[in-house]
Amino acid sequence: MERKAVNPVPWSVEMGFNQGEVVSGHSRTLYISGQTAMSKEGKPEHDGDMAAQLALAVDNIEAVLAEADMALSHLVRLNVYTTDVDLLFRHYGVLAGRLGAAGVAPTTTMLGVTRLAIPGQMIELEGTAVA
Repeated sequence: MERKAVNPVPWSVEMGFNQGEVVSGHSRTLYISGQTAMSKEGKPEHDGDMAAQLALAVDNIEAVLAEADMALSHLVRLNVYTTDVDLLFRHYGVLAGRLGAAGVAPTTTMLGVTRLAIPGQMIELEGTAVA
C-alpha cells in the first residue's frame, strides 16, 4: 500500500491530520463502526472523564484493527463525534499522541453532537483503514 498526504495548507499537519490522503495499491479496506468507552462486556466506562473515555475509545479502535490484522498505522480516515468540543480539545493530546506514536495522520472530521447512543458517553470514534 502506498499513501500520499495531500495538504494544500500546513496548519492541519501541525494539528495531527492531513487534509486528504491518496491510497493506492491496497488490497483490503476496513470500515470501523463508532467506538466509544465501552468495556469488553458492553458496559459504558469512565462516566464524566473525557480523557479516559477517549483513551478507551482508541483502545477499542485498535482492538477492531488488530482483529483484522491491521494497526493504527493503517487508519486513513477518522471521524470524531463528541458531546463537548471544548472539553475534547483540552484532552485531544490523548488521541493525537496515540496517532503520532503510530506515525499516522489520518484525514479527520470532528463534530459536536447533542448526545451519543449510550447515555454518559462523550466521545465516539469511527474510522476507515486500508492495508
